[in-house]
Amino acid sequence: MQTQKLSITEKVGFGAGDMAVNVMIAAMFYFMQYFYTDIFGLKPAHVGTLFLAARLIDALSDPLMGLITDKYKSRLGRFRPYFLYLSIPYGFAVFLLFTTPDLSYNAKLVWAYVTYLFATLMFTGVAIPYISYIGVLTSDPQERLSANGYRMFFAKIANVIIVASVPPLAVMWGGDNPAKGYQLAMGFMSFVGVFLLLFCFFTTRERVEHIVDKKPLGEQFKLLMKNDQWLVLCACCVLGTLGYALRGSVAFYYAIYYLGGDESLAASFTSAGIAASIVSMVASTWITKRYCKVNLFRWSQLVVALLSVVMFFAVSPGDVVLAFALYIVLSFVVDLHAPIFWSAIAEAVDYGEVKNGKRVSGLAFGGISFCQKAGAGLAGFLTGLLLTYFGYQAGETQTEFALTGIALMLTVIAGGFHALMGLVMFKYRITDNYYHQMLAQKPPLEKSGDDASTAVARGESAPI
Repeated sequence: MQTQKLSITEKVGFGAGDMAVNVMIAAMFYFMQYFYTDIFGLKPAHVGTLFLAARLIDALSDPLMGLITDKYKSRLGRFRPYFLYLSIPYGFAVFLLFTTPDLSYNAKLVWAYVTYLFATLMFTGVAIPYISYIGVLTSDPQERLSANGYRMFFAKIANVIIVASVPPLAVMWGGDNPAKGYQLAMGFMSFVGVFLLLFCFFTTRERVEHIVDKKPLGEQFKLLMKNDQWLVLCACCVLGTLGYALRGSVAFYYAIYYLGGDESLAASFTSAGIAASIVSMVASTWITKRYCKVNLFRWSQLVVALLSVVMFFAVSPGDVVLAFALYIVLSFVVDLHAPIFWSAIAEAVDYGEVKNGKRVSGLAFGGISFCQKAGAGLAGFLTGLLLTYFGYQAGETQTEFALTGIALMLTVIAGGFHALMGLVMFKYRITDNYYHQMLAQKPPLEKSGDDASTAVARGESAPI
């Protein structure tokens, strides 16, 4: 019987996969909007519409990719082959995303749609198998927890590296041609992303047989709609991602136009916030050992709203030091909820099983993933509309109204979504005590003599 223990190399390889995925995530979250408006020359409202359209595509592509991975398995495994076969197309998609041909405005818009949607599909082709990969990597819960720790750490490191290095590299390599600079900088990052996906493929392996849930998709959906705690998490995911993505999208504009810096300052400003979030995740784990995790989730997001208002009124245009200090504190408090949220999804799945007598796991996680993408798409759409409303003009001196609008978007407006998320979490009642009491009352699963069908009924995987 093969061991379920993962080596350090395999955990690093698993983490490398998330670094590769975050090459595109970091770009899309933190400077894609700025690149499209200030480098490629698209109108903010058109960019926002593009981001929203991509999320509509995700509504179809995400579940379709999930069905494909459920149905097909090769000699290399069920999820792992996609890291090999799609690594180069994924890297090429990132490169095309930052390639800016000299075309008419309408042709530029078509190019942006084609390359962005292609990148979105390649991202789905890699990310959906990667998200599912932990389930077949090992069946040992402690090893899964450890591997996920590596994954989250490497993902945040990738965000910091990309946001902190790409704009300065673009300036250094592009000179008077920033579009060329971004193409070269992200081309290099896409090459690294391909290498990381291949490293993940060659250093990891599937140990657990993925057993497909036999319940019809319609039945699974109906069961999820009866799971009120899962629906609360869906609402929180959309609201939280709206606030997070809105703040991330406008951070470059804020640093360059409101603080009067350049792209290097914008990169430092944004990456400082990401670094604070890394510390926040460690602090969250420590705090939740001594304090109710659900209350930490609720109140931390309400504090985010308060800090956002303070930052809006306290920081004046050009006040770089105070802006950095408050943004770091704000970013730290924002991400105190992140580890709690991702663990809460599994608890909500268990809650649904106890409440309805049937377990829905894969679609529950897939639904949360879609809510996250929907929130990001809505944030991009809202960012474009708000920049247009406040009269933002790319590359020009901004009016006082535009500067005020940019500051509002980074602080009060984004903070408002976090406040709503905190308030919605008062509807979430699965505290640690509630969860343990719920499991204690859960009836044991009847033995049928068929281990595989038993695992399917519980939505679990069976070791090979």
